[in-house]
Amino acid sequence: MSAMAWVLSDSSTLIHLSMIGRLDLLKEFFSRIVIPPAVWREVVEEGKGRPGAIEVEKARQEGWIEIAIPRNESLLRLLRRELDEGEAEVIALALEYQVALVLLDETEARDIAELYALPKTGVVGLLIRAKREGKISSLRVELDRLRHEGGFWIAEELYVRALHAVGETIQTEE
Repeated sequence: MSAMAWVLSDSSTLIHLSMIGRLDLLKEFFSRIVIPPAVWREVVEEGKGRPGAIEVEKARQEGWIEIAIPRNESLLRLLRRELDEGEAEVIALALEYQVALVLLDETEARDIAELYALPKTGVVGLLIRAKREGKISSLRVELDRLRHEGGFWIAEELYVRALHAVGETIQTEE
């Protein structure tokens, strides 16, 4: 199997897509989703009973989410100074395997991915793609659900830019 088809995901992306019932977008977009052990623990084991736990466990049983263990201990130690365990493992794996894309939502993790020139996107980027490809009918509805049901923080500027990117407008309350 070519490593180029790999897409690595952090916990946040899996949890927030699950919260709005959109985890399957990952299966539609990518042939292979890989997560490190810390992300599995956070989402499935420690996350029992919370959004993402059942969905991610099922995806692994179906074979479209896999677990890979990062090997570079010194890199992991360095990354753990700035990031939580899951994000550190995601970035370490991305650097070991030259993946196609890294799914990250936290600012610090995205900044570090940027330092290493890793291709990255997050929940908002995935939903923009879903809208462009006709897999969702309204980006605004999905972003609002993320914000209100998922407790997902989206900067107002990003919210506006995302809607503009797909030709949607912000509804103002009269």
